[in-house]
Amino acid sequence: MRVLVIEDDNDVAAYLGKALREVGAVVDRAADGKEGLLLAATEPYDVLVVDRMLPGLDGLSILRTLRASGNAVPALILSALGDVDDRVAGLRAGGDDYLAKPFAFSELQARIEALLRRARPTTAETTLRVGDLEMDLLARELTRGGRRIELQPREFRLLEYLMRHAGQVVSRTMLLENVWDYHFDPQTNVVDVHVSRLRRKIDAGFDTPILHTVRGAGYMLRAND
Repeated sequence: MRVLVIEDDNDVAAYLGKALREVGAVVDRAADGKEGLLLAATEPYDVLVVDRMLPGLDGLSILRTLRASGNAVPALILSALGDVDDRVAGLRAGGDDYLAKPFAFSELQARIEALLRRARPTTAETTLRVGDLEMDLLARELTRGGRRIELQPREFRLLEYLMRHAGQVVSRTMLLENVWDYHFDPQTNVVDVHVSRLRRKIDAGFDTPILHTVRGAGYMLRAND
């Protein structure tokens, strides 16, 4: 799940970014309306979280512009203005949902999940399979050979990315950008540590490994023929 948070309050943006990443999302942040509109119009996001009152361009103007151009990305409006008239104005401007501040993250997460369910086509992929490894994207469960494997949220996101690119070499940079949302090299071994933990969980106790290291290039998830 890729989320764009358009929020000028640094504390709120940091809180949202941290909480969303903890549940496996990749999060970008725009600190003003013009930057938010540019990102929303040019990047592929699954959902927008848009503050109503923003410098440069307010949240409702962002949504009106996106909808007028045919961009239907689901959008949740955040606002300190919570009266009925304010909510109606937000929805009519193109918002798909409206949440008044202050809010609980659990409610925001549930509302985002509801938006994604509504936006997802009925034929959307809900299960990934590589050999005897099977991932249920809705239940957030993983099994190999019928044996259930428990993963932490980051491990789940890492494996989901590898499964979506099964049979391909996935570089460390690709993982940093798409799983950790790092657009620079932090000079840490975070990828290697997580891959090592994941390998122990999905390969230990099985006859053949499924997660392979490609020396000098990255990693590959591949079922043995």
